[in-house]
Amino acid sequence: MTASDPAKTAEAPATTTGEAAEPAEASATTVSEVSERASGAAGTVAAPVLSVEGLKVSIGAHDILHGVDITLMPGRVHGLAGESGSGKTMTGLATLGLLPHGARTSGRILLEGRNLLDLPQRELNKVRGREVAMVFQDPATSLHPMLSIGRQLTEHMRHHLGLGKAEARARAIELLGQVRIPGAAAAVDRYPHQFSGGMRQRIAIAVALACGPKVLIADEPTTALDVTVQAGVLRLLRSLCDDLGLAVLLVTHDLGVMSAVADEVSVMKDGLVVETGPRGKVLRDPEHPYTRALLDALPKEGSATASTETGEAVQDAETDKAAPDVKTDTTDETVADVKADETDEATADAETDEAVADAEIDKTAPDAETDTTDEVAADAAEGAGADDTTDSPPKEGS
Repeated sequence: MTASDPAKTAEAPATTTGEAAEPAEASATTVSEVSERASGAAGTVAAPVLSVEGLKVSIGAHDILHGVDITLMPGRVHGLAGESGSGKTMTGLATLGLLPHGARTSGRILLEGRNLLDLPQRELNKVRGREVAMVFQDPATSLHPMLSIGRQLTEHMRHHLGLGKAEARARAIELLGQVRIPGAAAAVDRYPHQFSGGMRQRIAIAVALACGPKVLIADEPTTALDVTVQAGVLRLLRSLCDDLGLAVLLVTHDLGVMSAVADEVSVMKDGLVVETGPRGKVLRDPEHPYTRALLDALPKEGSATASTETGEAVQDAETDKAAPDVKTDTTDETVADVKADETDEATADAETDEAVADAEIDKTAPDAETDTTDEVAADAAEGAGADDTTDSPPKEGS
């Protein structure tokens, strides 16, 4: 595992936030360590796709990032964890040149040897979406509500790849199927509000993948989703990374999400990476006090939380390949439909029972009326006889 001073990893404890390593040393050591794991073969070293070296960002009088070092390898998920305000999202935005107006940067962001911080705006526009893509936190705001899914999928494909309208549409349908949107051919003409939250996030991932990028930055992609839908989205990211050889930077504050899919983990605090290493090492035996404090803050064994449930859900789902991913996203809708159907059936049954009961009452009502009429007539006759006896005058001669 590497801390902020990776040249002394084997001997020294993890460095604190004030001990920033030299960017070049951090990059060289981290690349060597991570490449060895990514290659899977002795003597074979995979080249990093993206290297962030000594990245500093200032806005006005405030220093936001203080020298961030991160290396992304092909086919690997690199998790970037930390509390809110630690600089995670700012690191992703700096990679694509999407910082607020007036922000100042220094350091290097190397994409296969090119420093993105030095590129003119025209050249950077060619990188965005084509070589480096980003999935934002809330698909309800990142997807345009007035444009169809097909329009949002095909627009930048036609711009970056020069595809014709029909070819871009066919590619869009293929992408929707790739992220497991049911009925992709029909879904391409629908609008964002016609999909659930989990489906919208899958569509946002499809938009990011449309031009075949080498790097995917996923900024809190599961925050707004419930646990079962989170598991489906995380499993999708993992499979895309494995199948397409993507280098993924997964930004999250949720260590449960991190433990489910990340290969390497970097922990940020106050704009600085304080610890980096393989997931198992960082999460089981952290060196930096802040990392340990994050882990100590997690609920202990026996407590049910969204974080632990997400990790378990992803791991359980990976062993159950027969279950389609889309089921997790549509479970709530299906349950609601079933409940609605059951309610309608129950209402119909109740109305039928009432109708039968009314019919039976109607059948017996005439008999009851007849009996009552007879009784009334008998009573009237008896009353008449009694009146005759009482009121008639005595006969003469009696």
